[in-house]
Amino acid sequence: MEVQRISENGFEELWVNMGPQHPASHGVFRMQIKVEGENIKEVIPHIGYLHRGVEKLGETVNLVQFMPMLDRDDYLSAISNEFPLALAVEKLAGIEVPEKAEYLRVISAELMRIASHLVFLGTFCLDMGGALGGGTTIFLYTFREREKLLDIIEKWTGSRMHPNLISFGGVRYDLYPEFDKDLKTFLDDFEKKIEEYEGMLGNNSIFLARTKNVGILPKEVAMGYGCSGPVLRGSGIKFDLRKANPYSVYNKFEFEIPTGENGDVYDRYKVRMEEMKQSVRILRQAVDGIPEGPISSQMPVKVAAAVKAPAGEIYSAVESPRGENGVYLVSDGKPTAYRLKLRTPSFYNLSAIPYLLKGALIADVVAILGSLDPVFGDVDR
Repeated sequence: MEVQRISENGFEELWVNMGPQHPASHGVFRMQIKVEGENIKEVIPHIGYLHRGVEKLGETVNLVQFMPMLDRDDYLSAISNEFPLALAVEKLAGIEVPEKAEYLRVISAELMRIASHLVFLGTFCLDMGGALGGGTTIFLYTFREREKLLDIIEKWTGSRMHPNLISFGGVRYDLYPEFDKDLKTFLDDFEKKIEEYEGMLGNNSIFLARTKNVGILPKEVAMGYGCSGPVLRGSGIKFDLRKANPYSVYNKFEFEIPTGENGDVYDRYKVRMEEMKQSVRILRQAVDGIPEGPISSQMPVKVAAAVKAPAGEIYSAVESPRGENGVYLVSDGKPTAYRLKLRTPSFYNLSAIPYLLKGALIADVVAILGSLDPVFGDVDR
């Protein structure tokens, strides 16, 4: 770690590096932090260590080939990457999606939301380490539940993290015969586990001291940075695309949009905990209401280049576990997109880090960064 010493007015200031090779930086993220004692005076973030040119790939390969590549963007919530591209092409081409396929899309999206929030909770507690007796216990608990959930996704699609489930006009795979039983068994057990997690953390005085009134993000500042998802809702703004601009069949389900009051680390944690409960509600309604019918309105694609979007431009977005995940697509009528731009929530949420860390303590860095829940495939693209 580089250390640069600057003495001014009798006080010593240090420029120190955090990351990019650091577990608590949640990926390859580097911050230059100017400190005076334990107080942070300035932060310069550096991104781009995981840049893979995914948007240019989308302008090089055809639309069918590009769909599985998007799974690796926000790699903790693959369905949230597939969903907006499918919506964009379907709107542009006027493709109808069968109701059963819409239900399966919602089920897969909510399963991925829970899986993603479990990774957040486990790594967030691991970041704070000693404050939670090492933090390893709840980390292993959350990954235990996530493995059970990924088992269900694997039995359904053949893949655990990158299912390539959504296709233009529907989904690729129908549910397996025991899906209903497996999902309900998981949900019954998972609701008890959420209570267990909240009992472990809600009564932990050190956890509360590390999260309450720390990293406060006022709603005006959150909107100014373009934040979305739990980061925005943690600041008290009740905005969720599943309600604000309903897509698929979300308008058929009853669920609440949890929000915070103070916009601090604790509120962002609490919003995600409540969101998992709401995802359970949606899943119970969806699995009991799956209609009969086909899972796709389109014939199987034999030649990938046969799928084309009519000339035009469109923007479609969905509510991913991290916020508004959108695709801006410009088509010239060919199988390959003329222009493709991704609007990823982690990029905008992370842009608030200089504001959040200025005036904080060194010990608060991992808690504040962890509360933003960034995925750097989502940031750098």
